[in-house]
Order: sequence, then structure tokens, then C-alpha cells
Amino acid sequence: MTFPFAALAACRAELEEEATANDAQALFPLSGLSRLRQLGVLSAVLPRTLGGCGFGTEPDGALGLLHLLRLTGQASLSLGRIVEGHVNAIRLISRYGTTEQLARAAEDVHDGALFGVWVTEGGTPLRMEWSGDTIMLQGRKILASGAFHVTRALVTAHARDNTTRMLLVPLDAGHAAYPSMDGIAGMRGAGTGNYDFNGTVLQADGLIGQADDYLRQPEFSAGAWRAMAVALGGIERLTTLLRGQLVERGRADSPAQQVRIGTALIAAETALLWTRRAALIASGQTRHEAGDITATVNLARHAVERAGLDVIEVVQRGLGLSAFVRTNIVERLNRDLATYLRQPAPDEALAEAAQWFTRRDLPQTEAAP
Repeated sequence: MTFPFAALAACRAELEEEATANDAQALFPLSGLSRLRQLGVLSAVLPRTLGGCGFGTEPDGALGLLHLLRLTGQASLSLGRIVEGHVNAIRLISRYGTTEQLARAAEDVHDGALFGVWVTEGGTPLRMEWSGDTIMLQGRKILASGAFHVTRALVTAHARDNTTRMLLVPLDAGHAAYPSMDGIAGMRGAGTGNYDFNGTVLQADGLIGQADDYLRQPEFSAGAWRAMAVALGGIERLTTLLRGQLVERGRADSPAQQVRIGTALIAAETALLWTRRAALIASGQTRHEAGDITATVNLARHAVERAGLDVIEVVQRGLGLSAFVRTNIVERLNRDLATYLRQPAPDEALAEAAQWFTRRDLPQTEAAP
């Protein structure tokens, strides 16, 4: 399967238009998701042997996946979040599941299934209990992206022995989702909600991997690069809009505005370079210690966050009050990007990465000349 990157780039305008139209009522991008499914975005993550491109499941597919997520993020950060969650689920099944489980997941994807990864706990953490040959679930997940539209949820649950297990739960019949983020400022189209799993019964083959596989390093931290790739798309889109709107208003030649344009371009390129480095380090194409992989990705997380915040600032300063007018697409993109950049424990991740590399050099992604 050869992925049609040009076709994905060409549909940016329609995906962006839907994201803007849906923002006020926090509607899920159904048309956009359908368009991406038609282009093969959801199947691209599958191994080539199962009808995909190997994006995210094969070592040489990292840069292809980066470009796919980047283009999706340029069009809609909410849609990019949904696609990244789908990729994450297939990646985990590929890495920790059986051959049969991956093949079954591939069949589901080709039949139109949307996968997601839901791990955030609320007041009633998700727990699993064996009942004969089946598994009974009790509890719920909160802040679940695509809660009303994901049809295959890969969730973490606490077992009786205090380990964490991954389970793949079909959600075709009787969704038990309800809104949780109605008042959120950004990423309103991601369909974030809570999901009640009380009384859900799974067969034994719903277990993915072994105890605590989800928490294993470097995979647990390394996958953050995929979220960076989506954010990168948003950063690049905001930079393009800043330049275009300043030109339209005849203000682009002002020295102060040229400084802002230059600052945004530098930030976008910085985000690209760090995301690419993280993708290559995490891909497994070259061998690196787990600590090197985790720390590199954590540094990249901070670099991309900083780049995004810098671009938001220069866009708001450069465009002035027009950047806060809801009819200007920049206003929504600023909210979406600021929300998307809120990844967990940023200070802890940076401190741990700095400690790791205090007495050792960063690993190289390419051979020295």
C-alpha cells in the first residue's frame, strides 16, 4: 500500500472548515474522519502484510507516520488527536498482542473500526475480575477522546494482584459514554467523554500482552512523539496563517512583524527537527538504550511545547485583537493548540531527561560522516 500524501494535503481546507463549523457546539468531525478513512489513514498504521503501510508498526515507517500526523494536525488538531489514539492502539496490539489479535484488529480496521487508547482514571478506577473463563469489568475511564465514536477501546485495568493489564474492548453494542469536557476551551471536536464499563464482560482473548506491559519503558514514554507530530502540524498551520494574514493587511513588511514571522518560522522548524529526532530514536531503526530513548523523547516534548507556546504568542501579538475574534480561524487554532500542548507532567519529564543527559551525550539518529 502506497499512502496518498498529496491527497491528504489537498483535503486540508475541507477538514479545517468542518473543524471550525463544529467548534461552537463541540461536534465530532464525522465527515473528516470518513474522508480520512477513505484515504487509508486508519489502515496505514497496519503492517504491510496486513494491508497497511507499516506506519508506526514497522521501524522504517516512522517518518511516514510523522508526515501523516503532521498533515492531519495542519487540518484539524482534534481529528489529529483521534487518529493518533487509533495509531497508538494498533501499535500496542502489534507490540504486545498475539499474531491472531493483530490480524483480527486489522480485519476490524479494514471494516471501518476506529480504535482508541483510554487510560485516565477518575474516582472509580477500572478494575478487572475473572469470572470463570471470562473477565468482568467494573469502573470507568475519564477524558476519553472519541468516547462516543471509538468502536474498539484499548484500556488499562487494575488486576487483583495490583498489576496493570491492557484489554481490548469492543464497543459496537450499547455505548455507555457521557460528556465530560463540555466546558473545555480547546480541542472541542475531539469528542472527549467518560465511559462506564460497569458490568462489561470480555472473553479471555481480550487481554493484550502481559502484566504491566503498558508501563514498560521505553515504549511508555517514547510514543509521545506521535502527539508531537500532530502538534507540529498545528504549529505550522498557525505560522502560515500569521504570514498570510499579515500580507493581506499590508503589515508584513514592518520590521517588528518580520521579527515575529522569523520567530514563528524558527519555532516551527525547531518543532520539526525535535519531532523527527524523537521519531527516529523511538522507531527502533537503530539500537539505543531505553534511557536514551525516553530522555530524548522527553526533551523533544519540552521543545515542541515551547515552540507551540512561542508561536501562539507571536500570532496574538502580531495580529492583535483580530487573533481573538471567533470568525478568525486563528482564534480556534490558538485554543486548540494551547489545549493540545497540555501533556502530563512536563516539568518532571524535562528534569528526568536533563538528569539522564547531564553526564552523557544525546544519541545520534544518523551515522557521522
